[in-house]
Amino acid sequence: MSAIFNFQSLLTVILLLICTCTYIRSLAPNLFDKRLGKVGFQGTFWKCARIGERKSPYVAFCCVCMAFSILFWS
Repeated sequence: MSAIFNFQSLLTVILLLICTCTYIRSLAPNLFDKRLGKVGFQGTFWKCARIGERKSPYVAFCCVCMAFSILFWS
């Protein structure tokens, strides 16, 4: 089944995207700021990096909850 139709898989993909964009931006900040811009499809990665930076306690809590959910309830 596709991740679009399974809510748990969709949340996992979104959390992984946010965490990955935040990690890449911490390694190479110019990559997201200059090349990708803040509009269009590529701006989605910039927005995910911002969410990961500004809402990091909430994202971390969601990642822990998702890990327990995957380990024990699937």
